[in-house]
Amino acid sequence: MYKMMTPGPTQVRENVRMARSLEFQNPDLDADFCEYYKETCLLASELLHTKNETLILDGEGILGLEAACASITEPGDRVLVLDNGLYGESFKDFVTMYGGIPTLYTVDYDKPVDPEKLAEYLKEQHDFKYATVVHCDTPSGMLNDISKICPLLKSYGILTVVDSVSAMFGEEVRADDYRIDLLCGGSQKAISAPPGLTIVTISQDAKDVMNQRKTPIASFYANLKVFEHYYEEKWFPYTMPASDIYGLRQALENIKNDPEHLKRHAKVAEKTRTTLKEMGLTLYPHSGYSNTVTTFEVPEGFTDKEILSKMRNDYNILLAGSFGCFGGKLIRIGHMGESANEKDVDEVLQALKEILGK
Repeated sequence: MYKMMTPGPTQVRENVRMARSLEFQNPDLDADFCEYYKETCLLASELLHTKNETLILDGEGILGLEAACASITEPGDRVLVLDNGLYGESFKDFVTMYGGIPTLYTVDYDKPVDPEKLAEYLKEQHDFKYATVVHCDTPSGMLNDISKICPLLKSYGILTVVDSVSAMFGEEVRADDYRIDLLCGGSQKAISAPPGLTIVTISQDAKDVMNQRKTPIASFYANLKVFEHYYEEKWFPYTMPASDIYGLRQALENIKNDPEHLKRHAKVAEKTRTTLKEMGLTLYPHSGYSNTVTTFEVPEGFTDKEILSKMRNDYNILLAGSFGCFGGKLIRIGHMGESANEKDVDEVLQALKEILGK
């Protein structure tokens, strides 16, 4: 088995794997499981500092992003897409898919969105139903300051949809304080559970928009309203993956029992960035560094495939390249969740030193 130091999926703790092996009853009919699901959702809300409802969806993190857009987009809706990365830009596809009209606010991909410049833009352009924001744009390691961006958007009555799949629980997220309407995360990143689940928190403003729609939501699976009243009726819209949710619950308990987890992420990330710069490597982006993933430019004289292959075959460590406009240009080190520890990061950095030294 390779040591996974990728920006998701991440390493998984033994107690999470064991939780997934527990015996379960039929989750469609087991009232105790409905209680367990509800309690797990409440735990996620607690950890994300929100009174908003959390739902767990049976699908990889991208399901939450599509479901958020599908549930609040109606034909003709104007949507602001904050675009400073591949994932930021790709939100336009979900908007268009459900009949919305995306307007891209595009800035350089090597810098985070500047809240002050966005504020100037919004003075003239703010007729949007909602805006999409990527917290950590994983292909480049870009981090946007949602603590400033989302309250700014809400001051104009613009709903906020945040992709925090790659940042949540590695970076601070206070959903209520940041005024986030739809906050999306995934099980396989800093939560450190296996891939396959999405969590979404939903504000009352977002629910009001869904309830006031003039047209039906053009999906069943990517539709947050199908969970309405699930707890009162003890009836899920589809069979829930009980084993996956057992594992997710244990992973969330691990986070709750580790009050220093954000400090640990910050410490490991700073060490990684500092060491790479000491090795003469160039970090990407040039500002807006994430505490969950560090990205550096492939040095002259090497290819990304050469470095990744040697890391995998000679050192048994799995890193990641990038894709799209960053394909072949960047290498990404994931240090999130269970992978955010000094021992594993030291192994990665030492291996890189030896490879580049040769």
